[in-house]
Amino acid sequence: MMDRERLLIAGASGFLGAYAVHAAQSDPRFHVICGDRDGTYAGNAPGAETVKLDIADSASVDRAFREARPDCVLLLAAISDIDRCEALPELAFAVNARGAERVANACVRCNARLLYTSSAAVFDGDKRGYTEEDEAAPISVYGKTKLWAEQAVASLLPSAIVIRFALVLGFAHKLGTNAMLNTLMARWHARETVSFAAREERNPIDAASLSSVMIRLLGDRALHGIYHAGALDSLSRYALGLRLAARAGVSAEFVRPQYEPVPGRAPRGRTHFLLTDKLRNACNIDSGNCEQVIERCFA
Repeated sequence: MMDRERLLIAGASGFLGAYAVHAAQSDPRFHVICGDRDGTYAGNAPGAETVKLDIADSASVDRAFREARPDCVLLLAAISDIDRCEALPELAFAVNARGAERVANACVRCNARLLYTSSAAVFDGDKRGYTEEDEAAPISVYGKTKLWAEQAVASLLPSAIVIRFALVLGFAHKLGTNAMLNTLMARWHARETVSFAAREERNPIDAASLSSVMIRLLGDRALHGIYHAGALDSLSRYALGLRLAARAGVSAEFVRPQYEPVPGRAPRGRTHFLLTDKLRNACNIDSGNCEQVIERCFA
């Protein structure tokens, strides 16, 4: 039996990280090392190693890579709160941009394969349907940090994979993450009405499917470059809210359309619909439509 490749997951303790750890541990090709800032990740990862990793700290990155000795790296760690990035641009750049560059440099030094997770926020949202070849033009600090990181990764590691997505849905495996569905359910159970942007359109993907896609991409060393992941169709956030409420058995009266931008929020693109033909052609991966994405979240 061949030795398994050592896969370091940076950001393993986050919402998406927990799904990625599960997907990686289900693949016999990989031995998983969970990296987070505390180095104490346990989660649902029996048998996985843990390592302390703060991508904003060069010494932490160097030490973690010496300990983990990775063959592959999945970089999820980032400040994903768009509004926080807008309010704290220097911190956002230090973590999201320079942090990704530090990890990419470490991958170069140990000859590790890298998959970097980016965002549809690298686009301005003025076009309906973006391919991987379309010109990026971010309008938020968050989008600018992700684009900067994409370019740094590609420059340092031409063999790297960048995967972009517009919106990830799913229930978090633990409290304290930024999982949208956990927040929604808590508010609806408290009988709160939730507002959803009526003029922001996205094609979501569920966390479990996205994690499977990422592990599959990492396992195919013939693949590199940028890939888009998401549903085959798109919905406004308001329409998505209505469908989520219906699936959760919540009355539509607790879903309200928001037509005007909310003061203090970071700018959002109107249409972040990522076209996924390249991913389907390369890997025969089809995430289905929005209805199927929602159903998988509740399954």
